[in-house]
Amino acid sequence: MEALFYLAPLLIIALVVFGATAVIRRARQVGSAWNSGLTAEARCLRTYTTSSGGGDTMVSTTLHHVYEFTTREGRTVRFEEENGPGTTLEGDIVTVHYAPEHPERATAHAPARGQLAAVTGCSLVFFGVIIAFCIVFMVVAHQMFDSMGF
Repeated sequence: MEALFYLAPLLIIALVVFGATAVIRRARQVGSAWNSGLTAEARCLRTYTTSSGGGDTMVSTTLHHVYEFTTREGRTVRFEEENGPGTTLEGDIVTVHYAPEHPERATAHAPARGQLAAVTGCSLVFFGVIIAFCIVFMVVAHQMFDSMGF
């Protein structure tokens, strides 16, 4: 029984660390694409949405775009990106930013370094709060079990 009070928070912490790593990785990829200075004209091949939630929970819808462009070296690259503008439709031409070493990690988002830093920072603070809560929970549970003589 006591192990449950340690395993559940540790599992949550592991998931949060995984999420934080993903947020940092994507922020670095987008920042690298913007900082490279390389751009290309890309065609939007497809748009679609995915939904999650429902029932007793709020429904969340995410807009996805699939783009294709040709690098300066002549390589054709296709990539998918979430949360693009709702005004971009199939067949539209957009400017994409990409790093030469990883053009498949391109982005069609216009450079907004401040917004990227703010979103990444807020996400990491949120993850930090969850980790802190889990640690406090484990400390309190440990003290409770010690006082009960377990």
